[in-house]
Amino acid sequence: MKKQFRLLEKINEPTDLRRLNAAELPLLAKEIRRKILQTVAKNGGHLGSSLGAVELIIALHRVFETPKDSILFDVGHQAYAHKLLTGRYSNFDTLRCGGGLSGFPRPAESPHDAFVAGHASNAISAALGIREAQYHQKQDGNVVAVVGDGSLTGGLAYEGLNMAGALPRGLIVILNDNGMFIDPTVGAMSRWLTTKLNKDSYYLVKKHVKGFLRLCPHGDEVAKLIHHAAGSSKAFFTPGILFAALGFRYLGPLDGHNIAEMEEMFRSVKERNLAEPVLIHVKTCKGRGYALAEEDPVTYHGVAPFDSLRGANYVEPQSEEKTPTYTAVFGQAMLKLGAEERRLIAITAAMKSGTGLSEFAARYPERFYDVGIAEEHAVTFAAGLAKGGMRPVVAIYSTFLQRSIDQIIHDVALPNLPVILAIDRAGLVGADGATHQGAFDIAMLRYIPNMVLMAPASDAELMAMFESALKWEKPVAIRYPRGKIYHDPAGLKEPLVFGKARIVSAGARSDVLLISYGHVFEEALKTRAILQESGIGCTLVDARFAKPLDGELLASLVVRHKLVVTIEEGAKIGGFGSAVAEFLASAALLKPLLICGLPDSFIAHDDVSAERRKCGLTGEQVAEEILRKWSIL
Repeated sequence: MKKQFRLLEKINEPTDLRRLNAAELPLLAKEIRRKILQTVAKNGGHLGSSLGAVELIIALHRVFETPKDSILFDVGHQAYAHKLLTGRYSNFDTLRCGGGLSGFPRPAESPHDAFVAGHASNAISAALGIREAQYHQKQDGNVVAVVGDGSLTGGLAYEGLNMAGALPRGLIVILNDNGMFIDPTVGAMSRWLTTKLNKDSYYLVKKHVKGFLRLCPHGDEVAKLIHHAAGSSKAFFTPGILFAALGFRYLGPLDGHNIAEMEEMFRSVKERNLAEPVLIHVKTCKGRGYALAEEDPVTYHGVAPFDSLRGANYVEPQSEEKTPTYTAVFGQAMLKLGAEERRLIAITAAMKSGTGLSEFAARYPERFYDVGIAEEHAVTFAAGLAKGGMRPVVAIYSTFLQRSIDQIIHDVALPNLPVILAIDRAGLVGADGATHQGAFDIAMLRYIPNMVLMAPASDAELMAMFESALKWEKPVAIRYPRGKIYHDPAGLKEPLVFGKARIVSAGARSDVLLISYGHVFEEALKTRAILQESGIGCTLVDARFAKPLDGELLASLVVRHKLVVTIEEGAKIGGFGSAVAEFLASAALLKPLLICGLPDSFIAHDDVSAERRKCGLTGEQVAEEILRKWSIL
C-alpha cells in the first residue's frame, strides 16, 4: 500500500527538508496539506491560514536555519506546516489536545519556535528586539517576521515597522498577503493591500519589456540600465511606496506557492546580509489545496472537528436542536436593541462572525464598524461615539480586551462615558489554550473607577443586562463565555436592578453561603444539590454584579452563615472572590471564606470540561472542597 506521507515522515528536522531535491517539494507540500486537513478535521483548529502558507514555510526552512535563525509568526494560525517540518510530525495528531501540541508556536514546545504567537501584530516588534539582542551580543543569525496582511490592521505592527526602519539592521519581514484573515479585511490599509499590492499592471509591463529587449542587440545591457534608472522612481507607482517611506527595502510581490521563486529571493537576501530592513511581499491563497476552504475562508479560518468530505457546514439530518450559545444570544439581543434604539452602534475588532454580529451588520450596516485587529482603537473610537451621544457596544474576546486596558482607563472610565464592553470568550476556552483563556478580565477591570461589571447566569439575564446597560450613563462590562448558554425556563423572575444580586434559594439551615458569579451558575447548582444531600444547608446567590457588589444583601446573609464560598471562572487573584473578601474585611465581617476560581498560572489547552476539572471548578469538586473545609470548622 502506498504511504500517505512518504516524504513527510522522513523529516525530523529542517536539515532533512534541505536534503530533498526541488522536484520532490510539490509532493511534500501535498502531504503537508493532507496531514493538516486530517488533523484539523479530527481535532479542530485553524485551517485556512495554515493551508495557504505551506509553500512559504517550506521555502523559509530550505533557506533559513532555525533555531540559529529566528522565524516569528504573526500570528500562529499560519504555522502548522512549521510544526510538521521541525520535528513534530510524529505527534502532530495531538494538536490542540490535552497534553499534546499547542495550536500556536510555543518556545517551551520546540527550540524552533522563536516566540509565542497567539495574538496578532506583535511579531515585528519582537523580531526587532531579538535582532537588536544579537547586535549587542555580537551573535550571528537572521531574524524573520512572517506577518499576515490582517496583522497590518493593528497599530503595534506600525510601531515596530517605524522603529525598524530607523535602525541599520538586517531585519527581514515577510508579508503573507492572502487578502483576508478571519473576516474580510477592513480599512484603508486593506484597500491599499487589495489594490496596490495586488495590482499586476506594473509587473506585467515589466515582464513584456524584458521579453522584448532580449530579442534586441545588447538587450540585456539596456534592460539593466532601465532597471537601475527605474529603481529610484519605482516606489512612486508600486506597492513599495509605503514600506520605502518607513525605511524598508521592498521586494516582490512573489508567488507564495512557487517554492523556487521564494527560495531564490530568500537566499539572495540572506547572502547579501543587507544592513537595512527588508520587506518581502508574498501573495498566497488562504485555504490552498482544499476547495471548500478556498471558497469559504471565513468558515474555515478556525473550525471545530468536522467531516472533511462533507465540509464544516454539514449538519447530520434529524439531529437534535442545538442549545443556543452565549454568542448567539448576544447577537439576538443586539438585533432586538438595534430596532429599539437607533443610537446603538456595534463595534468589533476583526471578529464580526466570532462575536455574533454578522446579522446586525447585515441589517444595520451603517451602525456597524469592524476596525480590524485594533482593539485599542475600537475602545477609543467607541469613547468618541459615546461622547457624541451614541450608544456603542464593543464586542471583543476577553483575551484581546487585554490590549485595550489603557484606553478603557483613560478614554472611557476617566470621562465616565457610556461605552458597553461585550466580553466574549470570558473564562476557559478549551483548545486555543494559554494565549486565549479569558482569565483576567474581572481582575483587570474591577480596579478601574466608574466601571460596572456584570456577568449573566442565564439567557434571560444576558438579555436583561444589555437592555439595562443601554440606560445607564456609565461604562459597563458584561462578560460571558463561549459555548452553550444556560436556559432559565422560568425566565427572569426578579427584574435586574443596578448593583443588586438575587437569592436563588435559601438553605433550610444557615450553614454555607454560596455566591456564584456568571456562567459557573450551573456548577453552583450542582454544588448546592450535593451539599443538601450531605445534610448541609446552602443558600445560593446569583451575584450578577462584581462591581458594584450588593453589600447590603451580602452583609445580611454573611452574619447568618458559618462559611462563605465564592465561585467564578476568572483569576482568583483580584477577581470576584477578592472583591467579596475586601468587602468582608472592610465591614468587619470575619467569617471563613473559600474562593473558588482559576489558579495563578497560565492554563494549557484541553477541552473546556477537562480544563475546568484541572482548576477544581466542577460542581462536584467545589462541593468536595466545601465539605473538607466544613469538617475543620
